[in-house]
Amino acid sequence: MGGEFVTPYNKITEKLGHIKAYLFDWDGVFNAGIKGEDASSIYTEPDAMGTNLLRFGHFLKNKELPLFGIITGQNNPSAFQFSKREHLHLVYYNVLNKIEAFDHIQTTHNIQPEQVAFIFDDALDLSIASHCGLRLLIRRKANPLFENYVKEKGLCDYISANSGSYYGVREVCELLLGILGVFSQVIDERVEFGNKYHQYLTKRNDINPAFYTKKDGAIVEK
Repeated sequence: MGGEFVTPYNKITEKLGHIKAYLFDWDGVFNAGIKGEDASSIYTEPDAMGTNLLRFGHFLKNKELPLFGIITGQNNPSAFQFSKREHLHLVYYNVLNKIEAFDHIQTTHNIQPEQVAFIFDDALDLSIASHCGLRLLIRRKANPLFENYVKEKGLCDYISANSGSYYGVREVCELLLGILGVFSQVIDERVEFGNKYHQYLTKRNDINPAFYTKKDGAIVEK
């Protein structure tokens, strides 16, 4: 489709073996990043399903749920609704210096940088991309210089073929499931809606998202 492996496939496979957490930017990743007065950036069902399948695949592969969350520099009601519906672990919002959120996650969840996969699209995300273990850039054809910068600086491992407006999240989720070697099993189990999927779903649905923001110079739970 036009996706680009900046890091060799076998190295990405090695990196993915260490991953225990998946973090997503919101604007430009789950959508085109369109904003306006009284407008909330949205998400799509194919992307939502992609995240669910990825979590299930990780559960099948590792016998545990991965940490799953969103880090956004804005106040995004759709991201809040999505995180509640999908039972994500955490949402950080209005955190412009995103590395602060990343540091907070490491401390509160005992996660090491190399255990984090990060899906992102723009300059505000690079402080995290420079530290975490696996970096997947959602492509936007309008910023070729930025894309070149990210590649030259070694800040991404894969660049999606599709943009945030055309299901880039679904693309990278399926890519990771393929690398994990569980894609067919995930689909089979999901269609069957059998015991393994019920075990996963019960554990997932027990999660209530924690919401964090920046206040008086510190990350606080809201």
